[in-house]
Amino acid sequence: MFIGEYHHSIDEKGRLIIPAKFREELGTKFIITRGIENCLFVYSEESWDKITKKLDALPFTKKDARQFIRFFLSGATMAELDKQGRANITSPQISYANIEHECIIIGAGDRIEIWSEKNWNSFFDSAKDNMSDIAENLFNESVNL
Repeated sequence: MFIGEYHHSIDEKGRLIIPAKFREELGTKFIITRGIENCLFVYSEESWDKITKKLDALPFTKKDARQFIRFFLSGATMAELDKQGRANITSPQISYANIEHECIIIGAGDRIEIWSEKNWNSFFDSAKDNMSDIAENLFNESVNL
């Protein structure tokens, strides 16, 4: 399970250091794709296989399914770590996530998310005050966090 928050920067060639704590679970080859809320999702090959099986089960006759599959899969690339633990982020991915230089890399359970510093700070500032309401809506009273 990926957890934690790390601050890194992307270089002029689009290379981003993946935190050492994520590398073993992620593996040497992994998938980077457009995520939700203008960040990038990074999946191990094993997690990616689970996601694509769920996508394969969606009915192609549903417009929302077709649109989501197009959005999600067209932005996906296979990536691997270089000897310094860096991954190449494509230009379209950098543009989609509004990444300029500073990045926030977070563990989000089965995936890693890569955020521009500006987008992460905006998300975090707007979400932090709503966490008690969100928790109440997601969990019943018997769940203690």
